[in-house]
Amino acid sequence: MKKIETQNSKNRKAHYTPAIEYNGILYVSGQLSIDTATMQLPKGGAREHARQALANLQAVLTEAGAKKENVIMCRVYTPDIAFWDDIDDEYAKFFGEHKPARVVVPTSALHFGCLVEIEAQVAMI
Repeated sequence: MKKIETQNSKNRKAHYTPAIEYNGILYVSGQLSIDTATMQLPKGGAREHARQALANLQAVLTEAGAKKENVIMCRVYTPDIAFWDDIDDEYAKFFGEHKPARVVVPTSALHFGCLVEIEAQVAMI
């Protein structure tokens, strides 16, 4: 197993790794909708939160040498399914023509007051 750390994750107290590569698959931990450098939430609603969570996902992919076109599946967590359309719009902008498998999971409150968290599995080809 190969651990993937980002610059901003190296000094965090939480007991997890942003991603683990194993047997040709990159398993990306849930990426919250918070700026990992400043620990500030984005201004705005679910759309801006989705954009930030996807930017955090991209940072992990970049660190691992992976491409978003190789994402196999995502799980998207949100505390209110009413945010679906805004999240889906930003998700579609991020992935473009690529449409990985996806699950959207309504939850209770997310950590730090985030409105979106995204985890992913990625083929390392």
